[in-house]
Amino acid sequence: MGDGGAGGGAVASGGAGDWLVSVDDHVIEPPHVWTDRLPARYHDVCPHMVITDQGEVWRYEDKEVPTSGLSVAAGKRKEEFSPDPVPFAEMRPGAYDPVARVADMDRAGILASLCFPSFPRFCGQVFWEAEDKDLAMLCVRAYNDWMIDEWCGTTPGRMIPLVIIPLWDPAAAAAEMERSAAKGARGIAFSENPEPLGLPTIHDPDRYWDPVMRTAEEAGLVVCMHVGSSSTMPAISRDAPALANLTFGAVRAAGTMLSWLFSDYFERMPGLKIALSEGNIGWMPYFIERAEQVVDRQRHWVARTTTNFYNVESTTTQVQADLDHLDVRQRFRDHIFGCFIDETAGLRCLDIIGEDNVMVETDYPHTDTTWPDCIGVAKKLVQGLAPEVQRKILRGNAERLFRFTPVEPAAR
Repeated sequence: MGDGGAGGGAVASGGAGDWLVSVDDHVIEPPHVWTDRLPARYHDVCPHMVITDQGEVWRYEDKEVPTSGLSVAAGKRKEEFSPDPVPFAEMRPGAYDPVARVADMDRAGILASLCFPSFPRFCGQVFWEAEDKDLAMLCVRAYNDWMIDEWCGTTPGRMIPLVIIPLWDPAAAAAEMERSAAKGARGIAFSENPEPLGLPTIHDPDRYWDPVMRTAEEAGLVVCMHVGSSSTMPAISRDAPALANLTFGAVRAAGTMLSWLFSDYFERMPGLKIALSEGNIGWMPYFIERAEQVVDRQRHWVARTTTNFYNVESTTTQVQADLDHLDVRQRFRDHIFGCFIDETAGLRCLDIIGEDNVMVETDYPHTDTTWPDCIGVAKKLVQGLAPEVQRKILRGNAERLFRFTPVEPAAR
């Protein structure tokens, strides 16, 4: 793939309201992803499809994983949503077939799409959890080859390549990122919070993640963190209603943003960019302003103490930002990007967030998707903004951040 993944056809040049670029969609991996790319001796141990009492399931080591109906809801009425397993024969083909996906994108006004994994989970946790890490590494590479060569390569200029990494080996991850970037990757899937996965946080004094983040900066790979990539579901209380907890879920993205703002990564790696996927943006203005307040009023005593409110021991080697020189708002605008599906709160506060830091998403084929009227919904949300700001949010910011030049179909 060439620069931006564009290959053939006319470069998109339509008006602000013609198309959108979605930076958070999902792909249901077809059954052949790993068996087509690994030697035959691995076919019974790599991820593969089998028929069980649950129907079609992925089998890998000790796991048998069906595809939830909530992951393939595009085209269904909301009254039909269900977590029950769904076989491929009952899925919309756009969930797993790149040609059918592009047809669905054309129908909805989606010019380009970035897709997170499904069976590997949002940042490849299934391979981190695997016993055989040599096989897991082969599976990571196979997934990335499939993502770049087949999912994105079948319809050049329409899919933004997002790859996964071996979370258990930062040096190997850096090498795989370099290999994938050379093939056209534009982002990596990373965890919103590695600690619940049993991995070091981004504040690790031993700099566990430095090889990954340094390579992301040097290769121009956006670090994309999807809500749920910590394999956790926040709960208000043990008996809070499900819908209350679903609404509460954005606190994960808020925690991720604050963790990165107060880390020292952006000081040490000024070219590093992160994107918070499916976390919405309406909460961002509050937390930006609150972060500015605590830096102004609280940083002095914080610098003098070695303990915090949570009784977690802290030392002089604690990894955090230089608080005396931290410009919260500027740091946010230089490094952090939010995206939204269907909300207006954040769009009313672009003076705080920044019109260059907001992108749109469609969540196809999950239950939050606005498909098949994605462009119609998005245009209605941004209609009160200046035309140049509308274009930035609908597509321009994503094209710039991911260094991706979409290819527009001859007719729509």
